[in-house]
Amino acid sequence: MNVLARLKPEQRPGGCDQPEVLRERGQREVFCGLTGIVWLHRKIQDAFFLIVGSRTCAHLMQSAAGVMIFAEPRFATAIIEDRDLAGLADVNEELDRVVTQLLERRPEIKLLFLVGSCPSEVIKLDLSRAAERLSGQFMPDVRVLYYSGSGIETTFTQGEDACLAALVPDLPEASNDTGRSLLVAGALPDIVEDQFRRLFDALGVGPVHFLPPRRSGGLPPVGSDTQYLLAQPFLTDTARALEERGATRIAAPFPFGEKGTTAWLRAAADIWGVDPSRFDDVTRSGRERAIQAVGRYRERLSGKSIFFFPDSQLEVPLARFVNSELAMTLEEVGTPYLHRDHLADDLAELPEGVLLSEGQDVDKQLDRCRAAAPDIVVCGLGLANPLEADGMTTKWSIELMFTPIHGYEQAGDLAELFARPLNRKGRLRV
Repeated sequence: MNVLARLKPEQRPGGCDQPEVLRERGQREVFCGLTGIVWLHRKIQDAFFLIVGSRTCAHLMQSAAGVMIFAEPRFATAIIEDRDLAGLADVNEELDRVVTQLLERRPEIKLLFLVGSCPSEVIKLDLSRAAERLSGQFMPDVRVLYYSGSGIETTFTQGEDACLAALVPDLPEASNDTGRSLLVAGALPDIVEDQFRRLFDALGVGPVHFLPPRRSGGLPPVGSDTQYLLAQPFLTDTARALEERGATRIAAPFPFGEKGTTAWLRAAADIWGVDPSRFDDVTRSGRERAIQAVGRYRERLSGKSIFFFPDSQLEVPLARFVNSELAMTLEEVGTPYLHRDHLADDLAELPEGVLLSEGQDVDKQLDRCRAAAPDIVVCGLGLANPLEADGMTTKWSIELMFTPIHGYEQAGDLAELFARPLNRKGRLRV
């Protein structure tokens, strides 16, 4: 059954009052959380992700990550065989053997994640206890942690959330003598991380740490003097774990486009008491470049309608970006989960009357999409081909996770991602 809910007025400062939220509970079309390994294994350079799952899990990862000819990837699948399912073999003994062989072959591994899957959860394999056992065996050389990448009740970006939340208990305690620090939570490409670090340094905000770190030995400290900014909107469990360690979230929109990035940086600058004139001086050149880069696509996209299917949990801040900076019309903004506190600033910038939907009943949403006939549909891979067959123009939402899109320097690239499908359609039209 669909339920219409309303946000409280105080949760929408500066925006339209009480927008309707269509809550749907039905069949969903999403990737599983294992997909997050594709970008996480590139980020933490001495970590390894061992999926405990089926051959289907292995095929998914090979398809999602592509063929890596010149480098040995830092992920693999320990395949649960029929003998394991039938109880003819001790799964824990088999897992210990696989992990031992892996660490003997790859001595550079310093952090090993055991990643649960649908099959491992169905057979009730306790990977958390296995991680504790193996960590005790291989520490201090290798730390072993566990998180679930199962797709039974999640969407694919929650794999990153679960991974980072698993790291938080192991973060060192921040010393009371070091004073206030900033933690940026969310996996960012190294080049984007470096850009943000330079901006924070120029503003005098810091010291700044990033989660996840580039190497496992660089886990950031956290404590009661830690202020944290979310770089990704789907880090619900990570945020909760950080706050349990005493950290305080800085409320801000997400750093997509010139407006989002400026507001995100300003939220931290205000906490640090940065003078407004200094903030303007530091950010001026980046803001100008972003405005110019986005402007190249604004004429092409202005007035075009867009429909977001729920997939990555990036939908709300991306909808804010395409509407406020590209002047696109929002037909529907669907998201798997709507975290009102984390998204409050982005929600406040959405136009009055926009339809927000939380969860999914895919058949009903497809009907609404076909009736709206938008110019662009942002959706998962499973829906893209059928919609293209209906004559619609689609953008894969997962591409927005694989592409650097945060910050000033990437604002033009983000705008181009929405222009590209229309350009392709124009070239193909006979």
